[in-house]
Amino acid sequence: MHALLFANLFAVSAGAAVPACTDPAYRAFDFWLGDWQVHKPDGKLAGRNRITREYGGCVIHEHYTTEHGYSGESLNIYDATRQVWHQTWVDNSGLLLVLEGGMRDGSMVLQGQTTGAAAAIAKQRITWTPNPDGSVRQLWEAANAKAEWTTVFDGRYTRTAK
Repeated sequence: MHALLFANLFAVSAGAAVPACTDPAYRAFDFWLGDWQVHKPDGKLAGRNRITREYGGCVIHEHYTTEHGYSGESLNIYDATRQVWHQTWVDNSGLLLVLEGGMRDGSMVLQGQTTGAAAAIAKQRITWTPNPDGSVRQLWEAANAKAEWTTVFDGRYTRTAK
């Protein structure tokens, strides 16, 4: 792993081109790319999301905003050395969420944990599922110490009209 990292850093510093993230594994989350409206199950608009591919096609960058002033963003990358997808989410409430995982049964499933009040650990799981109509469902769940899962957010992404 370190040899690959050092070889890439040396190639960049020497002015050589670094191979792009061309393995098909880097394209697994491409179904999420685009400009989206995000709706709650009751049909109300939850927010807007812009998902772009950056840094030579190696990183997926999310920009989420709501009409109520909430905003956040994530950086997502396929870690080829460990063969896992990684997401780091930050927002204007001070939340840091670090998730990892990959494709499972046609959905991107990333998991991690947060520390809440009284140092309580809560497992977090977010699942993105592409639908046949081109929309995407995002289901965010949290589990308490008893491993009881509850829904934090359930959203349906539909592409914005151009």
